[in-house]
Order: sequence, then structure tokens, then C-alpha cells
Amino acid sequence: MARRPRPKLVTLTDAAAARVKEILDERGEGYLRVGVKNGGCAGMEYDMDYVSEIAPLDELVEDKDVQIVVDAKAVLFILGSHIDYEVEILESKFTFNNPNQTDACGCGISVTIEPAKV
Repeated sequence: MARRPRPKLVTLTDAAAARVKEILDERGEGYLRVGVKNGGCAGMEYDMDYVSEIAPLDELVEDKDVQIVVDAKAVLFILGSHIDYEVEILESKFTFNNPNQTDACGCGISVTIEPAKV
């Protein structure tokens, strides 16, 4: 019996893929690791960091010829998210369009995320 296809964990916009590639090319090695952590007034914050190796339970995601790593503990919280990179007059940042996000604080840094129902 054939298994149903797994949903895409996260996708990157062209702008996000280009910025991740640029960052990793500057560093010369490693991966960008995406996750969530407890914090802020809404309860959680998105977390991005560099890692030199993939942890045993982390997920490797490839999209638009870029590889990122998703923290195993964050998978159900960011399943189906689209990551973008926005450049504005005073700042540039990665943003998450997350179907599991139910609320955000006024400052836009912390969010409320419900685990995906799979």
C-alpha cells in the first residue's frame, strides 16, 4: 500500500531562499536552524540560529535549492509555514506565515501557536 505524501514542513519565498543562501555562503558552512521557543507576552517566539551539524531528530528541508534545518521540537508548531524575507526602510527580517499561529502580541515578536492537527 502506498503511503500518502507528507505535507511540506515549511516553504521559502524566493526572497527568503536568496537571503538564506547569501547568509550561508558568507559563513562558508553549516545550516540555518528554525524553531520556536517559549517567550514574549504571547507565549512563543520564532527562533533562528546557525548550526554546523544536523541533530539526529531534526528535519532537513530543501526548498528552492536551499537547505534549512527544523528543530524536532518545533515541527508540529510550524508545519505548513511559509518563510519570507522582508526589507523595509529601517529593518530587514524573516517573517513567518504560519497556519498554526492563532495570535500575536502588539510588538509582533511573540506569537501564540497551536500544534498542527495531523
